[in-house]
Amino acid sequence: MATDMSQAIRQLNQDRGIPEELILRTIEDTLIAAYKHRFGNADNAVVRFDEENLEVSIFAQKKIVEQDGVYDPVTEIDLLEARDLNPEAEIGDEILVEVDPKQFDRIAVQSAKQKAHQTIRDIQKDSLYSEFKDKEGEIIIGYYQRERNGTIYVDLGKIEGILPKKYQSPRETYHVNDRIKALIAEVKKDSSGLQIILSRTHTEFVRTIFELEVPEIYDKTVEIHKIVREPGFRTKLAVYSNREDVDPVGACVGLKGVRIQAVIKELEGEKIDILKYDPDPRRFIKNALSPAEVRDVIILDEGKHQALAVVSDSMLSLAIGKQGLNVRLANRLVDWNIDVKTETQFSEMDIAAESRRAVSQLFGDADSYDDEISRISELPGVDARIAKTLLDNDIDFIEDFLALSQEEMEAKGLTSSELEDLRKLIEEYVEIVEEDEEYEEEQEEKAAGDEGAEAEEYECPECGAKITVEMATCPSCGIGLSFEYEEEE
Repeated sequence: MATDMSQAIRQLNQDRGIPEELILRTIEDTLIAAYKHRFGNADNAVVRFDEENLEVSIFAQKKIVEQDGVYDPVTEIDLLEARDLNPEAEIGDEILVEVDPKQFDRIAVQSAKQKAHQTIRDIQKDSLYSEFKDKEGEIIIGYYQRERNGTIYVDLGKIEGILPKKYQSPRETYHVNDRIKALIAEVKKDSSGLQIILSRTHTEFVRTIFELEVPEIYDKTVEIHKIVREPGFRTKLAVYSNREDVDPVGACVGLKGVRIQAVIKELEGEKIDILKYDPDPRRFIKNALSPAEVRDVIILDEGKHQALAVVSDSMLSLAIGKQGLNVRLANRLVDWNIDVKTETQFSEMDIAAESRRAVSQLFGDADSYDDEISRISELPGVDARIAKTLLDNDIDFIEDFLALSQEEMEAKGLTSSELEDLRKLIEEYVEIVEEDEEYEEEQEEKAAGDEGAEAEEYECPECGAKITVEMATCPSCGIGLSFEYEEEE
């Protein structure tokens, strides 16, 4: 069998992306399948290609036996016939005998063709799966082909991708041949074929768009901490910089807003808030509620991530957002439960120690402040190393800590910043009552009076006034006094 296959192989390679070695293997499998269908066994079938893969032949490998000693003509050949093919043939040798494809019947050829088509489809499916599986999470551009039950089918060149309804932005509409940029969200392969699932609502779609538009994000100078999104309405993006001289927010916005405008245009006008990530939850919460300006943030329960944000009366609606969207996204971004109050509302709330329970009840935690905090280790959010350092120096109670000076504290191994953080925690969670000088003097006078009261009192024999053993004269009548003690028998 001699066939010019180079053009067919090249076309399959270019059009369907099938590697040449897989195409040759498919041809080999097809011929062997036809051989097996014709002769019942393909153990001795051998397929050979020429050096340039222009021709292919199939042979039967047969053992040379004595003349008239052939029992199985499929696997054996007599010596006389073998020497017609090779004059040097000897009994016991093996020889390749070319098989004319015309010997294959129509059914064998049809079966081989079906196997070849199925093999090529499987190879193409595996090849495309490997190619697109490596591209999961990347952006791809295709063209609108058709729509069915809300799902859009997108021409990706080699294959068709699907953009499900749930992964379409509610503010976007498409028409035939429209250019669509989307994220490869998932690549699936099953018995029905290969599925390339696209998305324009994933947060990773926004991340990848920013990587394309902002070189500092692409080269990791600026990194995205977290993205939260309500597709079609608003996205919040927390970023930070790995270099002090690079402003992460400014890098994302670009000169005159050119970078952020390109992203907004791609998202069909979706609002985007870019804010700076901060490891301090108070500052991070302030930033997360942008574009509203937050006056103050109070941590109500650090363990349960509950916080109170205080804004001016005019900023309340902006902080909460339409249908609560802004504060809801802020909650997801910082992973805290944020309650927003105006300054007026906050002034009516008592955050002091004796009424913390009432504030806690607003968030369903009535027992948070049942016990008065007296030890440093009981302070919510206290650094474990600081508490241990103080305990190692026999400082367990808060009042012992407050009695020491800054120099004494630093001498025990704590830095000034650690001491400042600890004092802030104490101010926030512990009510400290300071005694004034007058109160202290009164206490001293009372103590002195108590000491005097402890002395034994007598009556003056002349006027009856009260006298003590320390007196030489009566303070009332002036008579001289003398005290004598009688020994008890």
